[in-house]
Amino acid sequence: MPDVALVRRARKVDRVLAETYPDARCELDFDDPFQLLVVTVLSAQTTDKRVNAVRPTLFAAYPDPAAMAAADRAHLEQILGPLGFFRAKTDALLKLGQALVERYDGQVPGRLEDLVTLPGVGRKTANVVLGNAFDVPGITVDTHFGRLARRLGWTEQTDPVKVEHEIAALFPKRDWTMLSHHLIWHGRRRCHARRPACGACPVARWCPAYGAEGPTDPVEAAKLVRAEGRA
Repeated sequence: MPDVALVRRARKVDRVLAETYPDARCELDFDDPFQLLVVTVLSAQTTDKRVNAVRPTLFAAYPDPAAMAAADRAHLEQILGPLGFFRAKTDALLKLGQALVERYDGQVPGRLEDLVTLPGVGRKTANVVLGNAFDVPGITVDTHFGRLARRLGWTEQTDPVKVEHEIAALFPKRDWTMLSHHLIWHGRRRCHARRPACGACPVARWCPAYGAEGPTDPVEAAKLVRAEGRA
């Protein structure tokens, strides 16, 4: 069982972040579970903004798993070019479309144990899809989430699966998806990997890492705050 004081502190931090970022949500655009699955796979090693920019063209050409499975490789590579690693990402989408058609009749499954069997889909991607397309609570441990969970003293783990399980024990299941959004938004806007905006942080009083890596002066810290996430 987690420490009661840790649970209380963690939940207080989440409440304050919810007030700070009332619009927190998945920053990838999508219209259905298939689109969310694809754009989440594409978001690796690039920004959500770049993925959102190619999304309309991509799904106009390949709107469903069957179309994606039969996509023209050269055309798909051309669409994905701006994202970088476009050849690998083209392979991933072709295999993903084929797997959905062959194993799930062209439908995105709504269970974690099924999603993680798909090519290119790990627990992080699966939890994004479950939480945002199926309303099934899940914790998305991306680089931002893991960094903040450690800075806040919620876990010492570095393995994403272990982080997920330790943080899950601190919060009610119903809060998992929004907790993920709150931490990711905070990581993108204030609690940066380098030079976090400590002096402009709404949860500084509960953070053991306050001032360790970022400026505590409010004016200096305010310059580091981003209006929008870049990653």
